[in-house]
Amino acid sequence: MIIDFHAHIWGGNGQKDKENLLIACKRYGIDKLCVSSVECVYPNEEEIRFLNEGVVRFMREQPELIYGFVYVNPSNPDALTVLRQGIEEYGMSGMKLWIATTCDDPKVFPLIEQCIAYNIPVMLHAWKKSVGQYAHESTGVHVAALAKQYPEAKLVMAHLGGNCYHGVRAIRDYPNVMTDFSGSIFRGDDLNYTVEQLGAERILFGSDMPGSYLVNLGQVEEAALTGEQKELIYYKNALRMLDRRQKGSC
Repeated sequence: MIIDFHAHIWGGNGQKDKENLLIACKRYGIDKLCVSSVECVYPNEEEIRFLNEGVVRFMREQPELIYGFVYVNPSNPDALTVLRQGIEEYGMSGMKLWIATTCDDPKVFPLIEQCIAYNIPVMLHAWKKSVGQYAHESTGVHVAALAKQYPEAKLVMAHLGGNCYHGVRAIRDYPNVMTDFSGSIFRGDDLNYTVEQLGAERILFGSDMPGSYLVNLGQVEEAALTGEQKELIYYKNALRMLDRRQKGSC
């Protein structure tokens, strides 16, 4: 079984992306997809509504396949309403934060508190860059600060924080934070390093599709992992994170 914890339909390319995701699921035997939709850096209320509606339609079209994550801009006045509607009305499974604010901004706190009440995971984009860092783009340090503030929250630092030697080290002492290795091609030893630092119990399989999938699959297959560790990464950790009856992520 494989659960891809990090996939997207990007803005205006929703239909094309959905078709590509479905092709990948059929071709590669992906059992479940966690999907959110993002586009501009600072989306307004109308843009957020449009993006989330696309995910909800995908959920309804593929109810056995798609777990929707509600995308929220914490700076918008209706952010908490958007979250509540996504979870309570549309049956979405988690919350997605991108780069509109750093994840430890106080504007995020009411959203995290509501996610704790729902017992749902929060997918946090995090990427440490040498150049080109967005003004409000989180890194592993921001994720760690949020985890310290809310140790009961189910947090996921995406992309190994963009640089595993920075991001993974930052979250190492916060057991309520898991990470995925979705996104751009990483170094061959990144996954082995992350397992050494966090344990396989804190790693989620993610691809960042509709981009590459096979690169991420290859990282697992080529890493020095036992069969049990692979099962944890491929799907068991995801099932635990998505189970709203089970408190805590690890």
